[in-house]
Amino acid sequence: MPARNFMEAPLTVPQAIARVLVECGIDMTFGVPGGNSMQIYDGLYDCRSEIRSVLVRHESLAGVMAEVYGRLTGKPGVVIGQGLFLLSNALLGILEARLGSSPMLLLTDLTDGAPFSQHAPYQSGTGEYGAWDARLSFSGATKAVFESHNAVQAVQHTQMAVKHATAGQAGPVALLYHSTALKGTMNPGTEPHLYATQGYRVRQTHRLDDLEIERIVEKLAAARQPVIIAGNGVRISRAYDALRQLAETVGAPVATTASGKGVFAEDHPLALGVFGTFGLPAANAFIAGADAILAIGTKLAPSDTAFENTALIDPRRQTLIQIDIEPCNAAWTYPCDHALIGDATVLLGQVCQAAAASGRFGKAVVETRTQAVRSVRAKLGYFDEPEYAAPQAPLLPQRIVAEIMKATPPNAMVTCDAGENRLFMTRFYQTRSAESFLSPAATGGMGYAIPAAIACKLLYPDRQVIAVCGDGGFGMSMNGLLTAKEENIPIVVVVMNNNALGWVKHFQRGREIASEFPDMNWAPVAQAMGCAGFRAETAEQFASALKEALSSGKPAVVDVAAALDVSYRDILSPLAAG
Repeated sequence: MPARNFMEAPLTVPQAIARVLVECGIDMTFGVPGGNSMQIYDGLYDCRSEIRSVLVRHESLAGVMAEVYGRLTGKPGVVIGQGLFLLSNALLGILEARLGSSPMLLLTDLTDGAPFSQHAPYQSGTGEYGAWDARLSFSGATKAVFESHNAVQAVQHTQMAVKHATAGQAGPVALLYHSTALKGTMNPGTEPHLYATQGYRVRQTHRLDDLEIERIVEKLAAARQPVIIAGNGVRISRAYDALRQLAETVGAPVATTASGKGVFAEDHPLALGVFGTFGLPAANAFIAGADAILAIGTKLAPSDTAFENTALIDPRRQTLIQIDIEPCNAAWTYPCDHALIGDATVLLGQVCQAAAASGRFGKAVVETRTQAVRSVRAKLGYFDEPEYAAPQAPLLPQRIVAEIMKATPPNAMVTCDAGENRLFMTRFYQTRSAESFLSPAATGGMGYAIPAAIACKLLYPDRQVIAVCGDGGFGMSMNGLLTAKEENIPIVVVVMNNNALGWVKHFQRGREIASEFPDMNWAPVAQAMGCAGFRAETAEQFASALKEALSSGKPAVVDVAAALDVSYRDILSPLAAG
C-alpha cells in the first residue's frame, strides 16, 4: 500500500508525539510531569480517550510499570518525566528492561533552558560546560538514544524509537527532546516529509528451511531423555501456546529459568518447575540426565545453571539446541549443535508442525516420557513440601505460599520483589496457568513487586493480582499504594514481615549489621493511605485476612509475621554450593 501522510492538519510536536503512540496501539503511559516533559503531557491531553496517563509518586514506580507493560504486551511501555530524574530514579525498570529484553520508551527532556542553557545551567543535560551529559548517561543503560533538536526530528525520532525498542532483542530506548523541538509546530507540507508510523515498523518473520527442521525433529525423536528449558523470551514472544503444543506433541518435559517461571503451568503433567541454582531437585535431576536440551528464549546464564556446573549441563555429553531472537545470545554460554534464530512463536510452531507430521511421536512415546516426569517428581518431590501445613507462628514461608495458592484462582497474577521472599515464591509457589508470575529476575532489584502488580492489574483488570514482598522491599515502594488508591487499582500486597533483610541477615551468620528493622505493623500505614490493611500472626489469621483483602475491591495490604527459620541456603541446590 502507498505510504500515508502523518497528518492532515497542523500539529504541535507534543500532539504529534502522542499521535505516534496512538498509531502504535500504546494505550498507557506512566510517569511524573516535570520540566519540559510537561509539554509532552499537554500533547496527551487530547488523547485521553485513547491513552491513559498514570501518575505515580516516584519515577521508580513508573519505570517498573512500563517494563511490565512492555514485557506482557510486546508494545513499548512508556515512561515520561524529566530527564535528570528518570535517570536517577527510574533505573530499576530501565535496567530490568535492558537486561530482560522488554520494549520501553523513555520520553524525556534535556531540561536545557534555551536560550540560556550555556550560562550557569540548572538541571541541564546538554553536555555543555557545567551541565551533565544526558545522551552519554542514558546510553549506558539503554538500547539506543535519540536526541531531537527540531520539530520533524522529534517526530521521526519517536517513530524510530518504537522500531528500535521492538526490533530483534527488545529493550529500552531514550528520547531526549530539546526545548526547541518541543516548542515546534508542523503542517502537512513540512519537510522532511512525515509519514504514518506503521510504514516504519518492520514485521519480523523468521522461518527455518525444511532440512534444518528435519534435523531438529530427528534429534528430539532419537533422544533417550529430551527436555525443554524455557526462559523469559517465551514470555516476550507470547509463545505460551506454542511451547505447550510442542511439549505435548513430542512428550518433552519443560523446566524454566527463574525469569521464565510463569511461561508454562507447573501443574502440567510435563512440567518440572524452575531449574538451576535455586531450582527444584526434580528439574535439576532430569536436566542432568538429559541427552538433548532445547533451550528457548534463555541466555543460559551462570546464575541459572548452578554456575555452569557440568553435572547439570555439559555440551560434551548433551545435544544443545537453542532458539533466540538475538544471534549473539545463541551459543553464548555454551556451544550448541543447532542455533535457531528467530521469534519463538514462529519457530516453535514450525518444529511442532513438522514433529506432528513425522509420525515419530506416537502415544506410546509421549506416555513413556510423561511417565519419566511422574517418576522423578515422585522420587524427589514436587510442590509437596510438608511445611506447607506447618502450624507454627511466626509463619514459615512455605505456609505463607501455601495459603496464597489456596486463596487464589489458577489465573491469578503474582508479582515478586527481591530477596529471599522471591526465592521462596520461585521455589514453593506452583503456577497453574501461563502468564501468571513475574519477578525482577533480570536485575533482582528490591521495590519491584508493587508497581509490577499495578501494571498487571491495569492490563488484566478481571484477574486477581497479588504482590509478594518482604518488609524491606515494601518500605521502598509502598508509595505505590497511593497510586493504586488514586487510580482505583485493587491489588493485594502480601508483606512477609520478618523485621529484617532476610538474605543479608542470613548471609551475615551472627555478625548482623545494617540488616535488621524494628518491629513494624504495616496494616495501619495502608489504612492511613485509604487502603485496606490487615495484620496476621497465625495461619488462620492470614487465611482470613487474605480472603477479606481479595474481596475488598480496593488496594489492600496483608502484613504477615514471617519466620526467619528458613534461609536461602536451605533451598540452594547442591550443584551450586561452593
